[in-house]
Amino acid sequence: MKVSSFNVNSLRVRLPIVLQWLADHQPDVFAVQETKVQDVDFPADALGKTGYQYIFKGQKAYNGVAILSKSQIKAAKFGFEDEPKDQARLIKAEINGVTIVNTYIPQGYLRESEKFDYKLNWFKRLRRYFDKNFKPSDPIIWLGDFNVAPEPIDLYDPEGLSGHVCFCPEVTDALKAVCQWGFVDVFRMHCDEPGQYTFWDYRMRGSLKRNLGWRLDHIMATRPLADKCTACYIDKAPRLSERPSDHTPIVAEFDW
Repeated sequence: MKVSSFNVNSLRVRLPIVLQWLADHQPDVFAVQETKVQDVDFPADALGKTGYQYIFKGQKAYNGVAILSKSQIKAAKFGFEDEPKDQARLIKAEINGVTIVNTYIPQGYLRESEKFDYKLNWFKRLRRYFDKNFKPSDPIIWLGDFNVAPEPIDLYDPEGLSGHVCFCPEVTDALKAVCQWGFVDVFRMHCDEPGQYTFWDYRMRGSLKRNLGWRLDHIMATRPLADKCTACYIDKAPRLSERPSDHTPIVAEFDW
């Protein structure tokens, strides 16, 4: 079972890249974040021609999540159960006996802002979501753009960027609190090397060429699936494409 996650930063703009990547790599499950498209404008016709099934929840210009699958998608749900539901940030489905939870976690803006408080609370709500609905013994994959670099190894300048809303004690602790529920970072199971990133800022000149990046996109699995994870890697090629997203896909393979 090949599972992938990609923050496309506008699905309609990045559609040629997505279609080509799906054709070349044929993932069984493809989780997408930041689609930036309201539901009525979702490119259903183009994606339908790929043979993938899909579910999605979007809004105009911001956020948006989707899951594409080669197999039947069951038990789809969107957002948290409590308010605000944030439906365009969380989407859950069952595929081939595995629960897929795709999240686009708030970025946080500035540490002194309400948006940062919202981000921290979002992680708390996510932990309660797992507590209420699942057990760590269930086969679950939690993936997406978490907007957190978990460790110093996960960004190009940990000293200079310390205190950033995606790399500060509050957010790394918030992520750990969710992972301690029962998740394993399957990328770090297979790769302990520095310089492995999924995001390179458009605004920083030469960030990609100089590999000034962040690992903000993740694939986590509960132990029943982590034990069956045979590979996890980052595909940098889409970031090198014409009109790319500022992110690139991360892929995990499971003997499932």
